[in-house]
Amino acid sequence: MTPQGLYSALRFVYQELAYRVPAEPRRPSPVSPCTPPRAGDLAASATVFLIAVPMSLGLAVAMGSPLQAGLIATAVGGILGGLLGGSSLQVTGASTGLTVVTAELIQVYGWPATCGITVLAGLLQLALGWLRVARAALAVSPAIVHGTLAGIGVTIALGQLHVVFGSEPHSTVLGNLRALPGELADAPTAALAVGVLTVTVLVGWPRLPGRAGRVLCRLPAALASVAVATLVTVVAAPELDRVDLPSWRAHIMPEAPDGPVLGLLAAVLTVALVGALESLLSAVAVDRLARDRPAAAAPPQADLNRELRGQGAANAVSGLLGGLPVSGGAMRGSANVRAGATGRWSTVLHGIWVLLAAGLLASALEQIPLAALGALVAMVGVQMVSYAHIRNVHRHREFPVYAATVAGVVLAGVLEGVLLGIAAALAVSLHRLARTRISVSESRGVHQVRAHGQLTFLAVPRLSRALGQVPPGATALVELDGSFMDHAAYETLHHWRETHVAEGGRVAVTGRAGQDICEPSPGHGCRPWTPWRNHQCVQGGPGEPVPPGERHPTAGSVQLAGGLRAFQRNTAPLVREELARLAREGQRPSQLFLTCADSRLVTSMITSSGPGDLFTVRNIGNLVPPPGADSADDSVAAAIQYAVDILGVSSITVCGHSGCGAMQALLESPPSALGTPLGRWLRHGLPSLERLRGGDPEPVISGRPVSDSVERLCITNVMQQLEHLSAHPSVARRVTAGTLTLHGMYFHVAEAQAYLLSNQGKTFAPVQPEARSTGAGESAESPPLQV
Repeated sequence: MTPQGLYSALRFVYQELAYRVPAEPRRPSPVSPCTPPRAGDLAASATVFLIAVPMSLGLAVAMGSPLQAGLIATAVGGILGGLLGGSSLQVTGASTGLTVVTAELIQVYGWPATCGITVLAGLLQLALGWLRVARAALAVSPAIVHGTLAGIGVTIALGQLHVVFGSEPHSTVLGNLRALPGELADAPTAALAVGVLTVTVLVGWPRLPGRAGRVLCRLPAALASVAVATLVTVVAAPELDRVDLPSWRAHIMPEAPDGPVLGLLAAVLTVALVGALESLLSAVAVDRLARDRPAAAAPPQADLNRELRGQGAANAVSGLLGGLPVSGGAMRGSANVRAGATGRWSTVLHGIWVLLAAGLLASALEQIPLAALGALVAMVGVQMVSYAHIRNVHRHREFPVYAATVAGVVLAGVLEGVLLGIAAALAVSLHRLARTRISVSESRGVHQVRAHGQLTFLAVPRLSRALGQVPPGATALVELDGSFMDHAAYETLHHWRETHVAEGGRVAVTGRAGQDICEPSPGHGCRPWTPWRNHQCVQGGPGEPVPPGERHPTAGSVQLAGGLRAFQRNTAPLVREELARLAREGQRPSQLFLTCADSRLVTSMITSSGPGDLFTVRNIGNLVPPPGADSADDSVAAAIQYAVDILGVSSITVCGHSGCGAMQALLESPPSALGTPLGRWLRHGLPSLERLRGGDPEPVISGRPVSDSVERLCITNVMQQLEHLSAHPSVARRVTAGTLTLHGMYFHVAEAQAYLLSNQGKTFAPVQPEARSTGAGESAESPPLQV
């Protein structure tokens, strides 16, 4: 089959996989490939292009492949990855994470066969994307992933130092280490100077001071370092080795790999999995970075299975055209986001610019010294060993896994390092399961048995010995400070408890927070370790479970008494000191929180607030009667005046919620026709109903449509009550002075998702769970709650 025929077949296969498989449910993309490019996309494509050209050439030098292969991979990855991938802002190009793997494949099989392996790896990625395993790939321990990238970075850095010294890298890391001293002593002074100059400019370029520095910093540091080194060598060291782009007529096309089947399978699997992991992790990182960026509209969440299929198509085509393996890169993607990209066009255009540069700027590219490219790629390898990742891994006690993976990748290879990391992760997990400390003590006649760690069958002998030290008939307290108990440990504890109670003793078994752990009755779903849930599992007596959907007559009093006891036992000791301080100093809340009295809206839980943080006013429908309304409604106005003038709060939030009964009542019957207190109160919601039916623009929730008329009225009501709130004299005075801010919030109960009203007062944007690097909480479009 000719390359053209194979390409057509691959294109047909990808269309079958990409478009006949139902897409995962996700938010609609605000920018599609059919949308014309915006100014931000054009500027971002230029920025990424200036980074990608020297990087692709440097990676080709590092792998020992033809230099055109790096340009082909970057162009194909940008165009196909941008059009077919599942992340609209991810930038695909020559893979940094596959540098070591590809270099080894070229040495073992040769360059044409390596291109064939790349094609097969792309087809495997297509199949994996069709099987929807992308999310499962992210289940690999972060310590293994970061350790793999760090090991690859160390290998790249050591190998590229030899390029800077004017020699060839060795096949192993140990060989590179042994040869470094001698090659450093014999290295040409000009090559060393160029390497030092490249690294200096690369590190110092973003830190240029003054106004001129801010202007120059718009040029990517990678391009600036290579450009400065090129200009210097053209003038001062023309004898240095430079980039040599062979004629495109002599370009080598792929061949079918020849060798042992197991070795070829391992090669294809390694290229496919390492490239897929790098791309998927990069897509997730770019998503987070884009959501943290102040922007009018958040980008669509990445479809990881589609992203995997797009990477597979790009790898298959890149291999067919004689290019390097491709993957998404966090460095290119973050540069794309920071440059202001809004959609796929920035990625696609950057690939087109690379394609044009390969044909039109060949003479300029051939002036770049190899020492500069070697220094650039060596710094990329150093940056892959992230101190932030090491610190995070150490905090989660996964450093042994990280170290084992790094050592395996450096000394043996990528696949071997990953397998060693998985083995280390299993060993650490088994060690944690087996490491359970059990102690027995006695205080005031109560025998305490404390178990720290997970209770598995491995800990059963020690648990039995500890329980056997409790005298018959004594009062015992068993404290389990762990999150897991297997069947063997449960049976041991349960049997001992029954025996001890039968002998006249008393036993209480508690969890890590001190809450009682009791056994569910037969056929009953009560979970006493979640007392805040309205599970309605109170029984009328022994053997009398309450039928589903019914309440026992004494359920409320029993739950109240049990909740009070749990508070006195568990929570009161933790908050007593803080409450004593508040009692001495008085309340100083920072925010007035006006919300509905609905029992499902727990203000302290959804705002993560504690005693003294919020001054809360709750009523039916979170209504704010305007000034001059019926005097019987002065309670809300009095609370507003007290919070604003006396407590001096800095912000006020009006919070509505989904499924509001007050809004349903407004839609079903006019409250003016009701002569009850509830009907008179709901009349304050009539302006919201009139606003909804008066032709005002539809309220908008960013990322999803408004579900029904009740939700539409709930959202409109928040906006209307903010207007009522602004009409109160004390509020208007403080807002005008700039010392008080007003916020609108909508909480969807079923989704457990909070939405904040934008500054323009038109869109409710979802609050994202990730912590903001700026510490501001939300973007300009979604102001912080400041709780």
